[in-house]
Amino acid sequence: MTIELRLIGELLLLGSCTGFMAGFLGIGGATLLVPFTTLILSHRGVDPQLAVKYAIATSMTVILFTSVSSAWAHHKRGAVLWHLVFALSPGIVAGGLLAGAGVFPQLKGNTLSIVFALFVTFSATQLLLDRKPLPGRQLPDAADSLAAGGVIGFVSGLVGAGGAFISIPFMTWCNVAIHNAVATSAALGFPIALGNTIGYVAGGWGLANPVPGSLGYVWLPGLVVTACASVLLAPLGARTAHGLDTRALKRSFAWVLYALAAYMLWHALGA
Repeated sequence: MTIELRLIGELLLLGSCTGFMAGFLGIGGATLLVPFTTLILSHRGVDPQLAVKYAIATSMTVILFTSVSSAWAHHKRGAVLWHLVFALSPGIVAGGLLAGAGVFPQLKGNTLSIVFALFVTFSATQLLLDRKPLPGRQLPDAADSLAAGGVIGFVSGLVGAGGAFISIPFMTWCNVAIHNAVATSAALGFPIALGNTIGYVAGGWGLANPVPGSLGYVWLPGLVVTACASVLLAPLGARTAHGLDTRALKRSFAWVLYALAAYMLWHALGA
């Protein structure tokens, strides 16, 4: 499969929409990247079982780039709790390596599609209800932080997401202010993506019929084009969100996510 102009256009559009919506609504890019990348690859003859794996791995690797710009923007405002980033990162990297190199290659594509559909359904419900977890306790000690990081890294690796859907509720539950939780979650995206990306490359090394231009399960052409577009459009989405009431758009987008979850379930059953 070669990178033709139409494919570049599709990936640019996907990356632009992902970046803008991530900045505008604060959603993770995986909710859009994974289903549409799966669709793009499937329509180009990639086996459905493999298409979803490439989509998840590529979506996660994009976070390596988007998390840096996002974390830097939050850091300039003094919102990132770096001590918490350093406490959670070892467990996150370990959990990501276990997911990417150990469990991910062993699971069938349709199983991952079902897991992803459940993740998107959960994310859509959170948007629809717009509920914030109630703070209830303090941050855990070193051992518990290691375990919590491991869970965040591992689950994120199975769905190709940056972990905000777990880390933000976890931090607010531990009495971290919501703006600090969002900022710290952005910084945690890098170790999450790093551990899992290494795992995806190792776990997919030596595939019998890899997609041309891939490194393990990471589809490099899709990574480069969508990451560039996403990084450029995310700041525009964030600026647009200021001063606007995004609640109505969040509710509308939630129904779009339900539709994407239904597509991934259909993909799993069809595979």
